[in-house]
Amino acid sequence: MKKILIIEDDIHINEMLSELLGQNGYITASAYSGTEALLLLSQDNSSFSFSLILLDLMLPGKTGEEVLQKARKQGLKCPIIVLTAKADKETTVKLLQMGADDYLSKPFDNNELLARIAVQLRRSDSFDSNSTPTANKLTFKDLTLDLDSFDAYIDNQKLGLSKREFELLHLMMSYPQKVFTKNNLYESVWGCEFFGDDNTVNVHISRLRAKLSAANPNQEYIQTVWGVGFKMK
Repeated sequence: MKKILIIEDDIHINEMLSELLGQNGYITASAYSGTEALLLLSQDNSSFSFSLILLDLMLPGKTGEEVLQKARKQGLKCPIIVLTAKADKETTVKLLQMGADDYLSKPFDNNELLARIAVQLRRSDSFDSNSTPTANKLTFKDLTLDLDSFDAYIDNQKLGLSKREFELLHLMMSYPQKVFTKNNLYESVWGCEFFGDDNTVNVHISRLRAKLSAANPNQEYIQTVWGVGFKMK
């Protein structure tokens, strides 16, 4: 069964989420502050036992943003859905930049939350099952993807990509001559229908380019095909 960590300081909301998820076949654990959440994630490698995390932003102790950043820096790979009362574009872009996989504005519809959880878990399971062959690597110029360890390297320098960044690179490197529209990329990597909001794809491509450039500023790896999308350069 899938285990979901609920990080929410409001006791009633936390209990409601736990009950909702339990009724839908999930096992849950709860944290009521950012500090408690980070402690829980650091104990006995328990972070790797969670299939997904629901994360509130307005937390006592460490903020939700701090939890998100620290969790990703510690190598947490599971999907993180942020629950936020801040629905402005600047905040959502920032959350994606820090490593969130999705976000949902409060107050939210329970059925929509369950659907988003299902999408993230399905995508996570699909990505893991498609990457099992041993010694499975892709190369492009001096860039190497190790599909077994989910690591990316430029001349043996590890890039430290997020899961979504790795998936974007994996998809484009698998078909280096193909031009991918933002619709293609979103539906393939995020596993749900594209509704015309370019920010999600643009933010992740921008972060990916920055990491590639930091490792080798003399080489360009991703080309923008204006009016169409992106491809390997």
